[in-house]
Amino acid sequence: FMSDTRTNAGVDDVSQVRKMRHWEEPGERSITLLSAGNLATTQAVVSLLDERTKAPSERDPSIMSAPSMFQIATIVGNTLREVISSLRHEGQQASSKFRASLILGGQIEGSEPRLFLIYPEGNFIEAGDDAPFFQIGETKYGRPIIVRTFDPAMPFEDATRLLMVSFDSPIRSNLAVGLPIDMAIAPHGA
Repeated sequence: FMSDTRTNAGVDDVSQVRKMRHWEEPGERSITLLSAGNLATTQAVVSLLDERTKAPSERDPSIMSAPSMFQIATIVGNTLREVISSLRHEGQQASSKFRASLILGGQIEGSEPRLFLIYPEGNFIEAGDDAPFFQIGETKYGRPIIVRTFDPAMPFEDATRLLMVSFDSPIRSNLAVGLPIDMAIAPHGA
């Protein structure tokens, strides 16, 4: 997983914010979430997910008690839809102002790792042979590099270099993307 940390609300309001979150119960589950889009929306989603993990027996649904990554993707998608819906009725009426996309990946003990792209509407797709990776946010400059070069059989080190090069292009071409870069490696096995 890799994300930049630049966010902006115009040329005069640029700051650094982490767009990657991680939840883990060592040996039982590991969950990573990447976000792009409206900062208030993505932070509200992460805050709700965090809040619901603090006392899972009292807060339902919790990503830390869901039995599968598919069900976690459903919880995250529903939470995103819930946040966007609640914001839409508070002042601004343009739902596009509150848009956000998420990438969710992880593994629960006894299951294979899974990766999902969650759309602003809350629905999602899963990575597979036809879509082996996902990108969100400013993809115009970095995506063509990955599409032309990625090979599922490439060594891990080469895949890491490919991600770095794919981030270098938008960092040089788009003020909305910037350093530092966050990277998380999810080893096979929760």
